[in-house]
Amino acid sequence: MAILSEGIKAPAFKAKDQNGNVVSLANFKGKKLALYFYPQDDTPTCTIQACNLRDNFNLLKKLQIEIVGISPDDAVKHKKFETKFKLPFTLLTDEKHSIIDKYGVWGQKQLYGRQYMGLHRTTFLINEKGIIVKVILKPKNKAHAEEIVQAWEQIESSAKK
Repeated sequence: MAILSEGIKAPAFKAKDQNGNVVSLANFKGKKLALYFYPQDDTPTCTIQACNLRDNFNLLKKLQIEIVGISPDDAVKHKKFETKFKLPFTLLTDEKHSIIDKYGVWGQKQLYGRQYMGLHRTTFLINEKGIIVKVILKPKNKAHAEEIVQAWEQIESSAKK
């Protein structure tokens, strides 16, 4: 697993969202994007993370930060997840791991001593020019929106210097 690093151009992608619409990275040109990868819909930790983003969505929107989640789940599962938890943001499907592999977030994991292959929860902050400006490894699921806001504030304050 080789996760992409800060300062490089974000790899282009195209995928269907929970409503069957095709979404691409190009849709976010000129916008700040928090692209978050998560293992699976409707699991405890993924739900905590998604609900934290939902609960802070108005703040993120006010700061003009777009939120997009990506997991290997299909559109039907994404739609159920969105509906059940009233998620106000886009969830992209990546069943074939094409985006997951481009961003380097699939690899060996360990749980209770058992090793297996899986998705590493990771968020990429991508600026208006399509450059990865921050990689958040192992986000704080209960405070992920706050992490995103703080990271953007740091990025913008150092850009002014």
